[in-house]
Formats: sequence, C-alpha cells, structure tokens
Amino acid sequence: QVQLVEFGGGSVQAGGSLRLSCVASGNIFSINSINTMGWYRQAPGKQRELVATITSGGSTNYADSVKGRFTISRDNAKNTVYLQMNSLKPEDTAVYQCNAKGYDLRLNYWGQGTRVTVSS
Repeated sequence: QVQLVEFGGGSVQAGGSLRLSCVASGNIFSINSINTMGWYRQAPGKQRELVATITSGGSTNYADSVKGRFTISRDNAKNTVYLQMNSLKPEDTAVYQCNAKGYDLRLNYWGQGTRVTVSS
C-alpha cells in the first residue's frame, strides 16, 4: 500500500502563486512500484479532471488549461511530487488531489486532497 499526503493548498488572489507537494510513503516494494505521479482537481459541481502528470523518467503531461502556468516536478529520492502554480485564475479554484499509479496499472492511489481557492 502507498499513502499520499498533500501539502500547500490555500487561498490566493488571482495572479498569485502556490506550490503543492505530495509525499508518498509505504513499504519499499510499494514505493518502487510507482511509475506515474500526478495532480487532479475537482471544482464544485464539476467532474474531476487531470491537471498534470509526471512519470518516473520525467515525462510530463499537462491539461491545456494549465500549460504555461503550472509546472510539475518530482524528487524520486524524496518520493515527492510538486505542482508549482503561477498566474492563478479564479477558475483554478478546486480541491487538488495527488495520484500515484503503478507500473502495474491496477495499482492506483489517491491522496485526501488539498483545497485551492483563487479570488478575483
């Protein structure tokens, strides 16, 4: 089993920045089973959507709505994934959840989520 804990949510004005962190913990075999880590978000009344993902090799993928504003990065030694969010917009307001997927796609873990609120 892998546990994911997110840090860094909060409230910010439009145009501001926030950095989210997600730390993965568990036994060494579970941690080594992780390939892709990423961030998803769910705004009130909307479905959860992908924000950004990064593989263990460093390949990244972003939602079109955040390209050029958000940057995902990963420190494999610390089992941590980061999401640097710049030029935040009110429409970025959501609960952001960390996700980890294994090389075995049946392995899929979620964090509890951290709330991001962007005011205009």
